[in-house]
Amino acid sequence: MSGREMGFIKEAFDTNWVVPMGPNVNGFEKDLEEFVNRVTPLHSAECSGNSPSGNAESCAKPRELHKAVCCLSAGTAAVHLALLACGVGPGDEVLVQSFTFCASSHPITYLGATPVFIDSERDTWNMDPELLEQAIKDRMDKTGRKPKAIVPVALYGMPYKIDRIMEIADRYGIPVIEDAAEGLGSRYNGQVLGTFGRYGVLSFNGNKMITTSGGGALICDDEDAKKEILFYATQARESYPYYQHEHIGYNYRMSNVCAGIGRGQMTVIDNHIAHHRHVQELYCELLDGVEGITMHRNPAPEFDSNFWLCTATLDPALRIKGEDNAYRQVITGAVGGAAGVTHAAKSATTDCQPNANVEALRVCLDAANVEARPLWKPMHRQPVYSGCPAYTNGVSESLFEVGICLPAGPYVTDDDVRYIVDTIRQSIES
Repeated sequence: MSGREMGFIKEAFDTNWVVPMGPNVNGFEKDLEEFVNRVTPLHSAECSGNSPSGNAESCAKPRELHKAVCCLSAGTAAVHLALLACGVGPGDEVLVQSFTFCASSHPITYLGATPVFIDSERDTWNMDPELLEQAIKDRMDKTGRKPKAIVPVALYGMPYKIDRIMEIADRYGIPVIEDAAEGLGSRYNGQVLGTFGRYGVLSFNGNKMITTSGGGALICDDEDAKKEILFYATQARESYPYYQHEHIGYNYRMSNVCAGIGRGQMTVIDNHIAHHRHVQELYCELLDGVEGITMHRNPAPEFDSNFWLCTATLDPALRIKGEDNAYRQVITGAVGGAAGVTHAAKSATTDCQPNANVEALRVCLDAANVEARPLWKPMHRQPVYSGCPAYTNGVSESLFEVGICLPAGPYVTDDDVRYIVDTIRQSIES
């Protein structure tokens, strides 16, 4: 933690604002609003009509943005309140990306609703718009009702095909909640993710682009929408001289101390994003020519990922040292620093897991003191969601089998990347 963060934290203690409100919360929200409402037009060469999208109009200058931001205790809380604000309740269905972390879908169940999982397309690894529309039509036929919301996710920071998703959502009148928890600073056509839909979710967990140690935020259409979110985030108290409750609320407001950390982090957010993109480019350069390993990249100029994590896929034929011993040992605790893992695994394997060469490479990197992880396991293959509807095409499962995440944080140096790539090269059987 730098002097920037410490200065804001000291101010919170000096002024006795050690509560879930205060000047740092207000200041952090203002900083975030300035950041997310900033539009960066694409270069004219990319808007000449020769872009892979084939649509010069898609590069037109976006509308002026006036989004409001409400800081909360977690990104999961932001998903929960956005769903609540969209009217999601018991018996409803919500269309959500399957290839993601559980925080995108768990809040749907908090409200008594059912997640309906949508598989990915191969360009971005995010929600497949064609499957999305198929699911909308099918759910309407089966239930007689429209799904209450659509939740695409910026997987590892990569923008989803938001133009197509919004076109479908608007045609059917279904609100979009963008889960941009991993995509802070990622842009599509120069516009920050989280500002296209009705709501946009941000996360400031300890491993994100910036951190408040924990915390999140919800991007809202305007101040009125923000006030409604704030109402539910502060226990839904009515304006009486005593505690009057006419709705169920939640204790989801961010603390003034955590917001102080966030204010300090906002002074370096552009540097952090630039560093992640630099690390991605270096991985691509150093792994170029290594047969059997492919880095995931921006599929077209419109897509501008923050590369929160740098991800790669391994050809199934690639042989890694120790591959024959993969999945021989039952895991009994946390892997790679994962927090809160208290249940020992029931077996060494499951019916849906990465290939043996992916696990072998993870083990080789771990032995070299490098933390690497598989991609997210698709939610429609998680036991807890086995009874939920899912519209699949095999993309997310196939990526989960062959993918791996490589370190990309602000403290990952060029020498670290070279060491990681050298370790990968040495792990490949000749």
